Amino acid sequence: MASQGFDFSSAMDRLCRDITTRVGEFAHVRMDQVAVTFAQARRHVSYGLQAKLTPMRFEAGSLTTTRYGRQWTVQRLFDRSGENEILYILTFYLPRFLNHDFREKMITVVHELHHISPHFDGDIRRHPGRYHVHSHSQKEYDALCESFVDEYLRQGPPKECYRFLKSDFRTLVKQHGGVKGMRLPVPKLIPLEESA
Repeated sequence: MASQGFDFSSAMDRLCRDITTRVGEFAHVRMDQVAVTFAQARRHVSYGLQAKLTPMRFEAGSLTTTRYGRQWTVQRLFDRSGENEILYILTFYLPRFLNHDFREKMITVVHELHHISPHFDGDIRRHPGRYHVHSHSQKEYDALCESFVDEYLRQGPPKECYRFLKSDFRTLVKQHGGVKGMRLPVPKLIPLEESA
């Protein structure tokens, strides 16, 4: 019987759940409301976007924002049960993300989780000043994320939670017959007068 393929989204969701239960900095994250997806990297190069977090709310968790003199809202998403509203989409770019070394992959995962607002209101974590996404120093932000990886790994989490990150994309394909996962279109901004 042929392999059904490695389910990247399920494996990454399991890892993120384990991180959020072990590292206090992420205790506010409710993975039931985070969709873990993948997108295909357009170019087969090692540099470029590895992952991104898409917030499903505007500043301070607002459902509306004003742009170009008009009010807008965002398309709302729910899980398969229809009960949990998705507040964040966590997307990894494959195969690019998987073709880095284990530590860099772990830092990327933690980096994206750290963008989630401490209020878990669908907005991003906002730092003071003009560099509100990564603070004033990208280097310091990366060092902070690396320290969270160390904190997680020091606790001796189950290897099955992160073992898949020890492999590159080609190896996972060879072992499992392919790589699959959840894919979602980019949520649409909707003019408020049309959202009714």
